[in-house]
Amino acid sequence: MSAKRNTIQRQIILDTLRSFDIHPSVDILYAEIIKIHPTISKATVYRNLRQLAEEGEITHLAVTDDVARYDGNATPHYHFACKLCYKIIDLEMPCVEGINDIVQRNHGINVDKHEILFLGTCGECMLSVV
Repeated sequence: MSAKRNTIQRQIILDTLRSFDIHPSVDILYAEIIKIHPTISKATVYRNLRQLAEEGEITHLAVTDDVARYDGNATPHYHFACKLCYKIIDLEMPCVEGINDIVQRNHGINVDKHEILFLGTCGECMLSVV
């Protein structure tokens, strides 16, 4: 693993991501970061996001709109993605206890972590379709 560099930039990126109620793309996150740190490059943001995700500080989400999204909440939780507006919502529900052990036991594999994404239509989009 590479050494942590640019600690001020890294902290700004992490703090900015954690300030969002949504799961922003790099473009959305970068637009906020340059308000605080105008000289930071998008490449620096990408690199730090990748490192933070590898270290488990944040979560990288691949969703239906083919745009990487990021979640500053690294505690175990599930997500719902709307297939119409691409909004991602944190689900307030208990995580399945022992799910990693069950998968490992039933399939003979080693699970480091899991992500569960529910896909469907959010309430706002359901109302606009009616």
